[in-house]
Amino acid sequence: MREHLPHVMETNAVDLLVINGENAAGGFGITPAIAEELFDLGAQVITTGNHVWDKKEILEYMDVPEASHGRGRRVLRPANYAVGTPGYGMYEGELANGQTYAVMNLQGRVFMGSCDDPFRKADALLGKMKAKVVLVDFHGEATSEKSALGWYLDGRVTAVLGTHTHVPTADERLLEHGTAYQTDVGMSGPFDSVIGVEKEMVVQRFLTGMPGKFEAAKGNPKMCATLVECDGGTGRATGIKRMMLGE
Repeated sequence: MREHLPHVMETNAVDLLVINGENAAGGFGITPAIAEELFDLGAQVITTGNHVWDKKEILEYMDVPEASHGRGRRVLRPANYAVGTPGYGMYEGELANGQTYAVMNLQGRVFMGSCDDPFRKADALLGKMKAKVVLVDFHGEATSEKSALGWYLDGRVTAVLGTHTHVPTADERLLEHGTAYQTDVGMSGPFDSVIGVEKEMVVQRFLTGMPGKFEAAKGNPKMCATLVECDGGTGRATGIKRMMLGE
């Protein structure tokens, strides 16, 4: 990311950079130091998912007032977690050019841990938003659930981009009413692996069924990203492009 983000941002005149950072700490969670590094690279908002609490020090970092616009406030956890869960699942901000935007982080329920209904949670959050440009990071396992949410929110948000499976999907498109959609953006990490983990360790787990400590792989790193172009006044998406950049 450190190698590719500057030229990607410049070449495509990117206004808003959102990074899912939930596995940034060696494949498990995110630390305040890594969050700071991602913000220094240009991220306005960092989204997460089911590994958000793997590094406990992130709890204090995210313990900020809801009205704050500081960096800790701009690290999100899924909005449909139980009431009382630390942190926030949605952020509304303004770019230097005056463009307002919102980022919503949701987690799926199919093959995932327990959480509230992401569909109705999206409805509730959209009812509170003023921004027209709205990006939804839907962190989910099942492609059907992600696709369903994309259609459910079509015309009401700028983009629904899936995360969690680590594998980029080739179904990026503009939906009927102007929402950009991709089932999974993919991971930025080592592709000579099993979803980022040393492949031999995972193969042994499948062969034996025995537990073991997983380690992040290192071979053939790639940066996956998705570019969305939209009308700032209406929030309607006008283009979407996926990319995978290697060494």
